[in-house]
Amino acid sequence: MNRAPIGVFDSGVGGLSVLAELRHLLPHEDSIYLADTAHIPYGARPGEEIRELTDRAVSQLHARGVKAVVVACNTASAFSLEHLRARFEMPIIGLVPALKPAVAATKTGVVGVLATPGTLRGTLLQDVIHTFADPAGVRVLTAVSAELVPLVEAGQANAERTREVLRETLTPLAEAGADQLVLGCTHYPFLAGSIRAEFGDTFALLDSGAAVARHTRNVLESAGLLNDHQQQGKASYFVTGDVEAARPVFAALSVSQTEPLHLAAAGG
Repeated sequence: MNRAPIGVFDSGVGGLSVLAELRHLLPHEDSIYLADTAHIPYGARPGEEIRELTDRAVSQLHARGVKAVVVACNTASAFSLEHLRARFEMPIIGLVPALKPAVAATKTGVVGVLATPGTLRGTLLQDVIHTFADPAGVRVLTAVSAELVPLVEAGQANAERTREVLRETLTPLAEAGADQLVLGCTHYPFLAGSIRAEFGDTFALLDSGAAVARHTRNVLESAGLLNDHQQQGKASYFVTGDVEAARPVFAALSVSQTEPLHLAAAGG
């Protein structure tokens, strides 16, 4: 079982930012990445629908023989982790917004969170705020835009429209004195260049990818599931929507620019 792949799920290409961290930390592990591009974005969908879509995706990964699943989607994590862990015996690893390190690092006492509508509706972010920010007396400001995920999905992370949306969305946080910006969606690390182009060093940018990779390694090690061979791991990619429409964005954002891109329809 230890040579089985790790499953990674997101509603779209955002989880590639998490996969990059996983493959860096666990280079000998094979991985299967599944993007539910037929139903993206998840952010505005009702919670029960998010749970159903996430369950369907994790079931597909389970059928492909994965030994664990990383739910590399903040919205899906906010609504689905408890349900998934009750349903599947394999390890299910979710995302938690990187608020703890932001609270520890802030000098101004103001932290911003750039999130999706779905993440703001879920309880996970509020739980993290109550656990880490409130006791430290740190003020947490949230910013949300429904446009950013579709822009990244369209390969427009550095486009002028994207930078315009970022200016509109993040300027209130900058004016309020936020010096840390938590990227509360796995799509948002791909916006780092545009954020820095617009705001310079106003914010330190924090995301959960590296922490999730470390946690995944620890979970697999504790369960005796780490891969014991020394060959470079391979990644396969599946989408529920149009493969050819997704191919150029996956090619631009995929973890490795040297290995072939194995992208196919998920089916089911």
